[in-house]
Amino acid sequence: MSDRVRIQLGPLGQVLEVERGAPLQDILFDYGVEFPCGGQGDCRGCRVKLLSGELPVTAEEAAILLPEEIAAGWRLACRNRAEADLRLEIAQWEAVILGDTRAFEFTPQEGLGMAVDLGTTTLVAQLLDLETGNVLGVRSALNPQAAWGSDIMSRVEYAGAPDNAARLTESIRARIGEMAAELVGSARADGRVRHVVVVGNTVMHHLFCGVDVEPLSHVPFQPVRDGLELFRASELGWALSTDPPVRFLPCLGGFVGSDILAGILATRMQESPALVMLIDLGTNGEIVVGNRERMVCASTAAGPAFEGGRISMGMRAATGAISEVKLAGGRLACHVLGGGPPRGICGSGLVDAVATGLETGTIAPNGRLATDTGRWMLEPPVSLTQADIRELQLAKAAVAAGVRILLRRWGAGEEDVSRLYLAGAFGNYINQASARRIGLIGFAEQKVEPAGNTALLGAKLALFQAGSELEFAAVRRRVEHISLASDPEFQEIYADEMRFPE
Repeated sequence: MSDRVRIQLGPLGQVLEVERGAPLQDILFDYGVEFPCGGQGDCRGCRVKLLSGELPVTAEEAAILLPEEIAAGWRLACRNRAEADLRLEIAQWEAVILGDTRAFEFTPQEGLGMAVDLGTTTLVAQLLDLETGNVLGVRSALNPQAAWGSDIMSRVEYAGAPDNAARLTESIRARIGEMAAELVGSARADGRVRHVVVVGNTVMHHLFCGVDVEPLSHVPFQPVRDGLELFRASELGWALSTDPPVRFLPCLGGFVGSDILAGILATRMQESPALVMLIDLGTNGEIVVGNRERMVCASTAAGPAFEGGRISMGMRAATGAISEVKLAGGRLACHVLGGGPPRGICGSGLVDAVATGLETGTIAPNGRLATDTGRWMLEPPVSLTQADIRELQLAKAAVAAGVRILLRRWGAGEEDVSRLYLAGAFGNYINQASARRIGLIGFAEQKVEPAGNTALLGAKLALFQAGSELEFAAVRRRVEHISLASDPEFQEIYADEMRFPE
């Protein structure tokens, strides 16, 4: 018997040769298969359809998949190995990854620089001419660590096993190194790169820099080392002939990472005489409120619901995702990214759907789903369950409670905030009316501004800052990190925010 097997992937037309017994999870992530629960067999995100070959049904699959789905050939990729030749049907898609093309003020310098936004789900890198500020190239990709979990806590848990932390570190360094080499090669810029700046949340900071994430797995969730980290490109295995310095900017405390420090720089919050707020909603909710005198920040354990994680038919914002839901002529109308039939729902679509359900009475203010089946069909085959609505309640309650507590710590109310910046892809695409309807944000429409990818813009600004380490230190000194978990009022406010507005 050969120790190699063939896997045909439709409709891609790809044919792979892999080692017999290789986990499908290790093989299929690069071809568009998601593993939201990190391959624990707790969700349906990694479904593939068996067209020929044998994949015996496991106990986990029998518990999660419907009998008719199993009969039709559906399996969970995380529960199976390539023991024989297989023909599988998977759905490849293009993800919506938010870049940044805004002009900004800078002091011209020689050479080129590279800015990298290391997100939990996605990566974006831009190559800049430091003399003109022009973007010479852009590369985006999925974070390869997502094969071991869609949210930061699942990766912290995975990193706890021997050798797993090193695996996560090596995978992200290698992927960004590939992106850097592609950017330099396409721009014919080898020999000119002078600086690289990387930003990301605290877990991404640790896993890129090789810092132990174990302290982030339990109360009080305080990192032992979260400051500026400096490398040479060669230390990271990157093939850049100038061997430029690579700086991972410092975090602000707890789970509030350097992506939020970059967001402060991008929105110029540290220069604002008026009170402003920045909220970045991804797999972790991070909030900053303040002005040039003082800032307070916190992270909320919102979970991955805003990016489609832990939702029965959830997915990231990509081809096939329902991204908008509204009423048209008394019927539900769903917009599907990329056109064609839907295959899941992303965060913005989930918020729209629940807001619509509240308006029609399909969902009660306490979150109860008023259907006989416990499932609400949006557009076949995509539906929402009672558990899905509960996940959104948990996420929105955590964020709303965080906003209330930070404003209370500041000694201000919503009426005192002059501007709310919504950062990141979710903040850029969410329907603000739907967000207000579910109680996620309560600010007046004229105060809310989608701010785009503030992490990437802030990273680009850092490329131009002379003596930027001192600037970062000055900003950090003005920011107080609040641990919501230790706030005595958090649980009461959190419970109060679980209800949807009447």
